[in-house]
Amino acid sequence: MSERFPTDIVGWREMLCLPELSSHRIPAKIDTGARTSSLHATDIERFERDGHRWLRFQLDIGEGQSEPVTCEVPRADRRVITSSNGEAQERPIIKTMLQLGSQSFRAEFSLADRSDMRFPILIGRTALRKRFLVASGRSYLQSTAEERKRMLG
Repeated sequence: MSERFPTDIVGWREMLCLPELSSHRIPAKIDTGARTSSLHATDIERFERDGHRWLRFQLDIGEGQSEPVTCEVPRADRRVITSSNGEAQERPIIKTMLQLGSQSFRAEFSLADRSDMRFPILIGRTALRKRFLVASGRSYLQSTAEERKRMLG
């Protein structure tokens, strides 16, 4: 049995959309060293709606592109995530649509304060698996020519 080999190539940073959360294109770091994708969220609140667990949080995509947006989504899970500095934290997990290049799919994101990080989104290997190959020395391969020019200056 052969495994499907992805043909779409992403760079180590890309522009993407989370259409259920924001209409803006958002810069993301592609990180094969991380299992779970991560989304910058602040003021995270848990609440119940119709007997189900939900989360409310502020999504700030940064870079002066927009004001923070209040998002409300069903909570998928809570997991212990080990950050890049080796610190383990229990984080809420959500599932939302991700559009990267020509592909759209549901992806899991842990919610974390990424205000000290350069990118508001980190895309981990679970979201990349069987969909993308990573060209670690390239950037914005799935972005428009306009975005590439603007981002690379």
